[in-house]
Amino acid sequence: MPDVITANRLADGVVVFQTADGAWSEDFNRATVCSDAVATKAALARAADDMTRNLVVDAYAFAVETRNGHVVPKALREAIRAAGPTVRRDLGKQAHGLAPHSGPAAFGEA
Repeated sequence: MPDVITANRLADGVVVFQTADGAWSEDFNRATVCSDAVATKAALARAADDMTRNLVVDAYAFAVETRNGHVVPKALREAIRAAGPTVRRDLGKQAHGLAPHSGPAAFGEA
């Protein structure tokens, strides 16, 4: 199952996603999709190193899937973390075009 690695940036607590170059981005769309367990394990090892260096905290992998040609989190919790507040679409990542995919599919709805 494909996974994405997420954490919170230690400096400000913002949700971040691991990118292909091992950096961290607030933009879910820049996240690297780990295609298998081996890739996920390697990405988590890089994240553990970043936790040791106090760059991020609480790094973990979560499952993603492709819907309508877009990679989206499978779990509602992760869709909310990726998009920002659910009460006002003019705030958070969705207001800045950084949400994984606008519309109901971003929040696990069909």
